[in-house]
Amino acid sequence: MTASTILAVSGSLRATSHNTQLLRAAQKFNPGGLEIEIYEGLREIPPYDLDLDTPEKRPAVVADLRRRVAEADGLLIATPEFNYSVPGVLKNALDWISTDWTRTEGLPLHRKPVAILGAAPTNFGTVRAQLALRQVFVWTDSDVVVKPEVHVFRSHERFDADGNLTDETTIELLQGLLGALRTKIEARS
Repeated sequence: MTASTILAVSGSLRATSHNTQLLRAAQKFNPGGLEIEIYEGLREIPPYDLDLDTPEKRPAVVADLRRRVAEADGLLIATPEFNYSVPGVLKNALDWISTDWTRTEGLPLHRKPVAILGAAPTNFGTVRAQLALRQVFVWTDSDVVVKPEVHVFRSHERFDADGNLTDETTIELLQGLLGALRTKIEARS
């Protein structure tokens, strides 16, 4: 059996983001059966523009992201929380990949298995941002992993100085989330 391909997206642009470090931890603590690639182009995606949202007019970076999402077996999204919600750059990317106004391409997020996690230095982690993100995926009719929920609160205490995830409970939750994502993908086969 070949490994399922996972496109991992961090909603943070910071170089030392705990959310990006969570995705690196997902690669390191992968329970098997998944090939996890971290998407690096979020910063380049322009603001969503309906006038450009056709196959002929979309910016190349957007077309590439849509293609990569469509080709991936599943998505893994790590979101920080800004103002009790999803960061604008992440929501913007999802807006670009959630449409098919010409009805010729298909919807890259439709029934796509998706796992959500997040890290923040606060006591509540990314609970509200993950809730807002789950609402977006209701509209796109994506197949979201419900449990386990991975809310890495007080994240600065769970990584070492080199950005490595060291908290055993978080590692177990992360592996459980990846296993649940793999199960959703295998159920589609």
